[in-house]
Amino acid sequence: MARLIEVPTKIEAAGTPPKLIEEFIGRVNSGTSTVSIAKMTSPSGWSEPAQTPEFDEYTVVLRGKLHVKLKNGEFDVAAGQAISISCGEWVQYSTPGAEGAEYIAVCIPAFSPATVHREV
Repeated sequence: MARLIEVPTKIEAAGTPPKLIEEFIGRVNSGTSTVSIAKMTSPSGWSEPAQTPEFDEYTVVLRGKLHVKLKNGEFDVAAGQAISISCGEWVQYSTPGAEGAEYIAVCIPAFSPATVHREV
């Protein structure tokens, strides 16, 4: 059955300075546990603790550049590009560029604070 998602839910983000997370589909906004789809807007200088999530994450950059650090390398993902991170892979995201970044993140299964496993 079709369901219109009229507005996303704003969710508090990890990292500094704060970034904006707008969840359209997921555990919080739609009660969906199989997938989450969120729009992220991160300012220049934002970074979050590294994580080893229990979900696959697919990220499409809409504006700016997202820096992705892995155990075995680093990527700068620019507007119009995407990156996929496998479940269980150590990863750290940041936006060190002057313009920050805007991107869509899709997590399968849906993102959960209990399954992201951020380093403290």
